[in-house]
Amino acid sequence: MPEEVLFKTERRQDRASIAAYLRTVADKLDSGESMTLSAGSESVTLDVPTQPTFEVKAERETSSSGGPAELSVEFELEWDEGDDDQQATDSELSIE
Repeated sequence: MPEEVLFKTERRQDRASIAAYLRTVADKLDSGESMTLSAGSESVTLDVPTQPTFEVKAERETSSSGGPAELSVEFELEWDEGDDDQQATDSELSIE
């Protein structure tokens, strides 16, 4: 299935700023409100359904030139457009 990027931003930030963004996302999820992502002249508003799929992935990407590896953690919410009745299918996640 072809992918259409609706919004993307990337920049280095301190941990406290990132935590503030994640708290805002958590608050929007708790309240059931729409979430608007914006940077500069770009913006997109999303209505996250009651039970989206939540994917957490930790990766190590090694450099082909032998440089240091890049580590990442990704948090992703996925859902089918117009579908608000999806069910969780995997085991329980724990983050400590």
